[in-house]
Amino acid sequence: MNLNVKIDNSSGFCFGVVYAIEMAEDMLDEQGYLYCLGDIVHNDEEVKRLEAKGLKIIDRTALKELRDEKVLIRAHGEPPSTYKLAIENNLTLVDASCPVVLKLQNRIKNSFDKKEQIYIYGKHGHAEVEGLLGQTNQEAVVFQDINELDIDNLPREMTLYSQTTKSTDNFYKIKETLTEAGISVNANDTICRQVSNRDKELRSFAGEFDKVIFVSGTKSSNGKVLYNVCKDKNPNTYFISNTTELDKSWFQENDSVGICGATSTPMWLMEQVRDELLKY
Repeated sequence: MNLNVKIDNSSGFCFGVVYAIEMAEDMLDEQGYLYCLGDIVHNDEEVKRLEAKGLKIIDRTALKELRDEKVLIRAHGEPPSTYKLAIENNLTLVDASCPVVLKLQNRIKNSFDKKEQIYIYGKHGHAEVEGLLGQTNQEAVVFQDINELDIDNLPREMTLYSQTTKSTDNFYKIKETLTEAGISVNANDTICRQVSNRDKELRSFAGEFDKVIFVSGTKSSNGKVLYNVCKDKNPNTYFISNTTELDKSWFQENDSVGICGATSTPMWLMEQVRDELLKY
């Protein structure tokens, strides 16, 4: 079977993830191991690669027990409580928080200091959202779907923010729904443009091929959003996390196949998928 395979050049790590992984690799080269609070990126294959180099993924419980060590803060950012704990336990934080996320944390903190009613459009329990909630002493309201909100009983004035990797279209639909319900919404579009621009790029990319293979970790919320963008444009879009999930029956002779991924998908993984398809 002959397939014409092309990787989307604009897919792959966003700059925030590139920055975090470069910092991790520098520290690993220097000292042979490094603790990281939570998965450095929502991609199991990339996490395994870095663990083989000495990256040790820990959770908050393990962090409390750690003393006198270096710990990487990943691109998603952290709440103030983490920085406080680091001082108490004499931990050196290697802070790879994404600048876009840090800016958002500061804006939310300012709103909280002004006693505004803060609502955050984001995924419950997501690392970035936990960091944002921490700026408000856990008082902001997080929702991932407008249906979670009891619109009739919401405050008549609110300040709306978004997790950086959410859909721009959905954010503005939410703003519109709230405004139509007579709520005065101070809406802050805090979605990362590197993510939201990918939406348009992927739509155009997915339309060029017979089949599309979307490569992403299952934990990536950005991956779910972008996969649906591709699937919407091209129904013959398949979601995989690694080459073992490919299925020959998806393809026909001379199919053109596009490979793309999330902002947490490494280029080497998409290249592995391409090489596997070319063996067909």
